[in-house]
Formats: sequence, structure tokens, C-alpha cells
Amino acid sequence: MRAVLVAENPLSSMIAVAVLAVLVNFIELLCTAGFPAIYTAILTQQTLDPLAHYAYLGLYILGYIADDALMVALAVIALSSRKLTEQTGQWLKLCSGAVMLGLGGILIFHPEWLI
Repeated sequence: MRAVLVAENPLSSMIAVAVLAVLVNFIELLCTAGFPAIYTAILTQQTLDPLAHYAYLGLYILGYIADDALMVALAVIALSSRKLTEQTGQWLKLCSGAVMLGLGGILIFHPEWLI
């Protein structure tokens, strides 16, 4: 981000940032649209009464919102209390990578854990 802010050619930097944003949003779209579609497809295959069906939908929505709210709250608390240093950024990248590797391993070796 520092390099983008002090770039000699801000137009190329802005184009690169826009391309990155589009690519990230495309990947997030697959997660945002794909998981709910799969969840609701599986839910409709079950023979549930309407109350249970909507309760499961509500539970999914609550979980979907809760993790986003938790991440935003943690980010606001962490970033408002002190400045993000290079070392802290590296730790953050390490933790994020470890979470991604863990989730990837679960998806490959034990996908039933996610049901």
C-alpha cells in the first residue's frame, strides 16, 4: 500500500488496485453465492417442517453474519489501539496462511467435518 500511495504514476497504480479488487470480489462472489446455494439445496432435499426449515436458514444466516462481525470488531480493536508494524503484518500473514492451509487440509482430507 505504501508503494501505491507514493507511486510516480498514480494512474497505473489505481488500475492495478482496481484489477486486484475485481479479482478478489470475483473469488468472494463464488464463496458468497456458492455456499448458500449448496446449503439451501441440501436443506430443501430434507423433509423438514417449515419451522425447522426456516430455523436452519436463520442459523446459517446468524453464523454467516457472526463471523464477519467478529472479524470486523477484532480488526477495529486491533488497528485502533496501535499502529500496524512490518513485524505485526508478517505475523498476520503467517496466521492467515496457517488458517487457509488448515481449512484446505480439512477440505481435502476430512470434508465431512464441515457438515
